[in-house]
Amino acid sequence: MKKYKIQKSPFVVPTTDGKLIEEHWGNSTQNSNISIAHMVAPPNWSEPHQTPEFDEFTIIISGKKQFEIDGENVVLEEGQSILIEKGARIRYSNPFSEPCEYLAICLPAFSMELVNRESENN
Repeated sequence: MKKYKIQKSPFVVPTTDGKLIEEHWGNSTQNSNISIAHMVAPPNWSEPHQTPEFDEFTIIISGKKQFEIDGENVVLEEGQSILIEKGARIRYSNPFSEPCEYLAICLPAFSMELVNRESENN
């Protein structure tokens, strides 16, 4: 039995906001301890605040991404990375004119049950 697996067709998460999410490893591959996803956030994209029950690492491949972490704004650019610890109130956005391509790694794996996303009205 081989001691490795190759991912040739990541799970494309359906979205309605123009964001590309390709989960290579995670709950879609029965790996609940980690998720690794390739993402592209289009210009002027944002999502509601959330308070995840997982740590999230983000590595920016190209473009810029804004993170509002417990009320503080942080902007990352190509080649930079960040660790946001579970329990932080965060809002991800790309208020810039170019797409942002990045990798996201969540420990444990991302799930809608653990993200604690707020409604748009909050």
